[in-house]
Amino acid sequence: MDKLVIGGVKLESRLFIGTGKFPSKKIIPDVVKTSKSQVITMALRRVDINSKEENILEYIPKDCILLPNTSGARNAEEAVRIARLAKALGCGNWIKIEVISDNKYLLPDNYETIKATETLAKEGFIVLPYMSPDLIAAKRLVEAGAAAVMPLGAPIGTNRGLKTKELIQIMIDEIDLPIIVDAGIGKPSDAAEAMEMGAAAVLVNTAIATAGDPVKMAEAFRLAVEAGRLAYISKLGPEKKFAEASSPLTGFLNEGEK
Repeated sequence: MDKLVIGGVKLESRLFIGTGKFPSKKIIPDVVKTSKSQVITMALRRVDINSKEENILEYIPKDCILLPNTSGARNAEEAVRIARLAKALGCGNWIKIEVISDNKYLLPDNYETIKATETLAKEGFIVLPYMSPDLIAAKRLVEAGAAAVMPLGAPIGTNRGLKTKELIQIMIDEIDLPIIVDAGIGKPSDAAEAMEMGAAAVLVNTAIATAGDPVKMAEAFRLAVEAGRLAYISKLGPEKKFAEASSPLTGFLNEGEK
């Protein structure tokens, strides 16, 4: 499988996973193992260096890239503050910007996200902003120094699939950065569809964490992402409006009468 390059780092896996909502943090290492994910996101507020049992970092394999997110930030200033705290706590310089001031639909604030991205990129962070899919905002994120762009497929935590498919496709076609579909992906088939469209990767949390068997579901998502990527680079056959037989329909039955 071809590698994904973000911030100069070559990644074998195109499945990023989250660490929230699991029935027990103890299964996270097994989920990471079966998913073969290399990039793991977590909310900084779940990092507790004073409690080994509660500290989410204790459950993430050391060879993974940490992608702290700024969950809880309501504006750019708060997101920047959380990112700097994460770096100070030893979580590295990758950061997923989440700026959400809407409490009902939990939709990201693109304007504040662009501001935070610009500040943190200048400070040397590898910035992956989570956003409502919008081409113009995505272009501004590119100008602000984002390393990738992460449009939502549906409101976060809903498992509703690719409700913003048309807008994501426009971004894939027009933005010269990796597009990572984040939020809303509820089934492995959703992940495969995003990859077939040309997404560079997907980030999945709720669909794995709330599955009856999260470990096996992580494997299912891994296989779906790999299948979708393979289909994309193999180039899908064209869709047609009218039927077209795979073999000629005329002439065959009359050949013996000649």
